[in-house]
Amino acid sequence: MLQSDEARLARWEARVEWPMTALAVVFLVAYAWQVLDDKATTGLHAVLEIVLWGVWAVFLVDYLARFKLAENKGRFVVQHLFDLLAVLLPMVRQLRVLRLVSVLKVLNKRFQGKIRQRVGIYVGGVTVLVSLCASLAVLDAERHHANATITTFPDALWWTLTTMSTVGYGDRYPVTTEGRLVAALLMVGGIALLGVITGTIASWLVEKLKGVEEAELETAAEVRKLRAELAELRAELRADVRGPQPGVDARG
Repeated sequence: MLQSDEARLARWEARVEWPMTALAVVFLVAYAWQVLDDKATTGLHAVLEIVLWGVWAVFLVDYLARFKLAENKGRFVVQHLFDLLAVLLPMVRQLRVLRLVSVLKVLNKRFQGKIRQRVGIYVGGVTVLVSLCASLAVLDAERHHANATITTFPDALWWTLTTMSTVGYGDRYPVTTEGRLVAALLMVGGIALLGVITGTIASWLVEKLKGVEEAELETAAEVRKLRAELAELRAELRADVRGPQPGVDARG
């Protein structure tokens, strides 16, 4: 029963992997449009809001379906904590961007076998995505506050880069509760991202060094084999050059 349920869960995740990724990208585009186009018409704003809530509804259905298929439901909740937060916090507008965690999950699953060969592309893509999401979220939370220091997208992007890199100049900082919550998540995420980058590069270097060592061992074995063959050839050549010994009957 356990294997059957886990197999069903795996099939479901494989079946919806790309559709959910596409929806996450749609969500990002709609959210970015809504945040950056602050003076959008009422009709356009309503359309974007419908798109965002529609994507949230699909993610909710997906989470419930996977939860139902999971045999060990407690372990499933722990392993998919961000997914749970994404469907439980839709009323906190700035945190809806957490649903884009699915994009990172899908990309990691798709390229986990090739991540070390494409470490630069992978790390660069994750960094850009996290920076964009954090910038949009903090701008959405901050710009209309009376004491806000983050009122434009360039301000938000600058704050994100300084926060993620742990530099923290202090010229831009969130003053709202939502903005500070985004900041806390970004700081934790930045540390985690740096850890992933360091671990990935270290693992890649170890594999490269291991490959070089194995290649050297194979080369040494081939050299020893060639030396043995050369020694046999020399011995045969010496025997042919010397010919039959004097006084020995070649017929006998």
